[in-house]
Amino acid sequence: MPSTLPKANISNGPQVSDMNDDTITQNTQIVNSQHSDMRLMFLLLKAVQHLHDFARETRLTTDEWMAAIEFFTAVGKMCSDIRQEFILLSDTMGLSVLVDSLSHPKPETATIGTLLGPFHTHDAEEKHEGESICSDGKGEPLLIEGLLTDTEGNPLANGSIDIWHCDSNGLYDTQYENRENPDMRGITKTNEDGTFVIKCTRPVPYPIPHDGPVGKLLQKLNRHPYRPAHLHFMIGKPGYDELITALYEKGDKYEKSDAVFGVKTPLLYTLTKLGEEKAKKYDMKPDDWYLQWHFKIVSEADARKVKLEKTKEALGKLPSNVVLNQEGLPEFAPLD
Repeated sequence: MPSTLPKANISNGPQVSDMNDDTITQNTQIVNSQHSDMRLMFLLLKAVQHLHDFARETRLTTDEWMAAIEFFTAVGKMCSDIRQEFILLSDTMGLSVLVDSLSHPKPETATIGTLLGPFHTHDAEEKHEGESICSDGKGEPLLIEGLLTDTEGNPLANGSIDIWHCDSNGLYDTQYENRENPDMRGITKTNEDGTFVIKCTRPVPYPIPHDGPVGKLLQKLNRHPYRPAHLHFMIGKPGYDELITALYEKGDKYEKSDAVFGVKTPLLYTLTKLGEEKAKKYDMKPDDWYLQWHFKIVSEADARKVKLEKTKEALGKLPSNVVLNQEGLPEFAPLD
């Protein structure tokens, strides 16, 4: 054992004793409170409280606890640079879409968000208006004409529209072993009038990766792993709250049983045929697919206001030792 290891100074730390079912929670919270990060302290207090209450209420057994440890270990081992099994687990438990909704609440006049999903990358190439984000043979051609405005309907120029989706095989480019370049994904900018035009392909339903521990869990729960056909969007503009959302095909067989709970009614679309005029304009065929959508994003200032209002509404009257910080999040009041 190296002699340079620091010695624990127990005289300055909290003293806890008499560990039993009734005292262990408070003792753990006391020991975890030896710092001045009030938000972290609040998070840990609640996490310990709920975890311990869960164990007490379910009378959690050692075997069940160990099974959970082994499951989470397997989830971690499945993670890689192109696969995040923990996000997949969060998605399938409904946590991802809940956290997004809590973190980015929207006024009724704005486009609502939904979960990011595990397939977004940061290597998407920028596309010019009317270009395709998909290589040839990836599916039935689809033209998207979009409009980006603020919540008052004022057009937003030079907004970033990051879009990605699966191919006709129900796979994302990162799921192919021979992936060399980004495909089925791209970034385009809005024009002065807030419009953008991009070509892609009609998305299809697909199963989330289910060859790992999350897939085994779904099978154990008698749940299917499928998602309805959808298109992912990440929309950004300086001064505005980033919008992470997706559009879902109305009437899809998995519309009401999405494996990751991402479908929201205002995000349902119905495709139409492109028609002669637009087909000629964009060098496509009249029978190709067409989607038009109006995205409305909220300013950062209004987003903070809505978040604060939602937090106050959800939490009601806060105890005297809890305050809302500058981000509108609950934390313990600073220590005197």
